[in-house]
Amino acid sequence: MPKRKSAPAEEGTQRRRSVRIASVNGTEPPKAGAKLATKKTQKTTKRSKPEEAVSSGSEPESEPQPKKSRTAKLPKTKPEPKSTKAKAKPPIPSVDSGSEKTYWLLKAEPESRLENGVDVKFSIDDLAAKTEPEPWDGIRAYAARNNLRAMKKGDLAFFYHSNCKEPGIVGTMEIVQEHSPDLSAHDPKAPYYDASSKPEDPKWSVVHVKFRSKFATPITLKDLRAMGAPGKPLENMQMLKQTRLSVSRVTAAEWEHLMGVAEEM
Repeated sequence: MPKRKSAPAEEGTQRRRSVRIASVNGTEPPKAGAKLATKKTQKTTKRSKPEEAVSSGSEPESEPQPKKSRTAKLPKTKPEPKSTKAKAKPPIPSVDSGSEKTYWLLKAEPESRLENGVDVKFSIDDLAAKTEPEPWDGIRAYAARNNLRAMKKGDLAFFYHSNCKEPGIVGTMEIVQEHSPDLSAHDPKAPYYDASSKPEDPKWSVVHVKFRSKFATPITLKDLRAMGAPGKPLENMQMLKQTRLSVSRVTAAEWEHLMGVAEEM
């Protein structure tokens, strides 16, 4: 059987009735889609609540602010001002300063003499003829050896002719290499061989020297003794106090005095 189509007719009748009632009451009948507009308005209203609250004079709830870092609260440290004063440079030591040098007197034999079958002759002229630094070997006394070990590169020394007809100071030399083991002490053929000195534990030392000058006239032992009398410039000179010492100290004052004497002679 065909389906009944009465439902649409009844809906139209209901709509007409509502229109009539609205016209009687003086109100405008609702238009189609009013329900949809109402829902949209409600949604818009819900979303705009914070704005409505502001317009009404009430403050909206504020969102919690992030905590500030502790480092932000610390006061900023100002960089220290740079000093305008220039740093003082360390003084450069003088090469010729007396406080930087030590002075010495070393004895050698200028005349021929055999020791263990070897001629130990060595004069100021022999040193002047050397083209390489000369080792000052053959020292076999502890006091003299200790003086050798105390020498520094750049120290100056008097060359003294000893055990000869006219002993005395004949010139100067320079210490160019500090002490090292005296290897001649381990050589049985050397003039000053010492069997008690072992290569693994050497007893004796040498320094290397270089010629500097030869005096026109030597300062003799007789002259030195005269200047070493009480109250004289060389009164306390070690060489005059310890006559058998082959390596002795010379003070700066003694050195200057003797160099002045050599220039005048």
